[in-house]
Amino acid sequence: MHQEDSPSDNHTPRDRYPPANSWADQPRSDDPEEDKHEPKRDIPLWLERFYLVWDLVIMVLVSTSLLLILFDTLYLTGPFRDLLSAISPTLEQWGGWLHANFETIDLWFVAVFVFDVLMGWAFAIWDRRYHRWFFYPFVHWYDVLGCIPVGGLRLLRVLRVIGLLVRLQRTRLIDIRTWGIYRFFYKYYEIVLEEVSDRVIVRMLTDVQEGFLSKGNISRRVTDEVLLPRKQQLVDDVAHRIQRILGESYAEHREDINDWVSGLVHRAITENPTVRSLQRLPLGAQMVEAMDEAMADVASRLIREAVIGIRSPDFRSLIEELANRTIDRSVPVSASDYQALEQVLVEVLDVLKSEVKVQRWKERYH
Repeated sequence: MHQEDSPSDNHTPRDRYPPANSWADQPRSDDPEEDKHEPKRDIPLWLERFYLVWDLVIMVLVSTSLLLILFDTLYLTGPFRDLLSAISPTLEQWGGWLHANFETIDLWFVAVFVFDVLMGWAFAIWDRRYHRWFFYPFVHWYDVLGCIPVGGLRLLRVLRVIGLLVRLQRTRLIDIRTWGIYRFFYKYYEIVLEEVSDRVIVRMLTDVQEGFLSKGNISRRVTDEVLLPRKQQLVDDVAHRIQRILGESYAEHREDINDWVSGLVHRAITENPTVRSLQRLPLGAQMVEAMDEAMADVASRLIREAVIGIRSPDFRSLIEELANRTIDRSVPVSASDYQALEQVLVEVLDVLKSEVKVQRWKERYH
């Protein structure tokens, strides 16, 4: 009977070990998607400890069962029997007894495993762990098949050991990432995964390139079936975004804009030769100062009125017209335009393929 551990978000990755987002730290995905949002029952401490002790007992029994399966398989070979006889005749006799009674011994293990599955199923129903009561044997299919005393299916008990180790990892009783065997297999798992995924991606990009070069109508189809039918939606979105960005930017930086405009007006007035001549007249300095303030106020008012006018239907119509023209002129018209666009896309895909082909695992494990 297995305790379903809730995912923990306070994982601390260690640089010298495989990353914390490895399979040993991923949240369980056994539950159906709709069950993940249901509140879980609080498990009493004594029951949680009982789950833990039971999992450890099952792990020991499964490991012992796998060792007996390995011993019985090796006993069928002559060299292994000769080795046992050379070590000790008693050991060879004990191996013969074990081989003769292997099926009976294995049935005792199977009885415990069946009891474990049935009790786990019962607890899952009691705890309402899954969306339907009959989901448990499908989620824990490897436990169910491992209970069948048939040669090939017995090996599925290895998956039960792995599942138990993962549960212990999530309870922080052990840290699999510190184990040398885990780091060894994880290293080559990452290498194989990267090589396979890179080849799949390169193959997909190559197929897309061949589609561009052979058929020659992909760009036209994208334009006719994707871009043009959504033209009005794109125009409305662009107009809305421009209105919102201008309005929000002015509201947020209004004082800075007014100061900047005032500075521009002041420099323009003070550097003007005619204004400099006015300053020599009586009351000229006061006139220039009043002119400076008046023009700065006019400029600020013009900007504010322009921003307010952004929300008007006339301004939106202007933006829509500009966006329409931009889209119309951006759409390829002639066959040569489509060929040029497709050539650009093909070259972009070549760059992506060259990046995908880089064996980054060599940088990590140099």
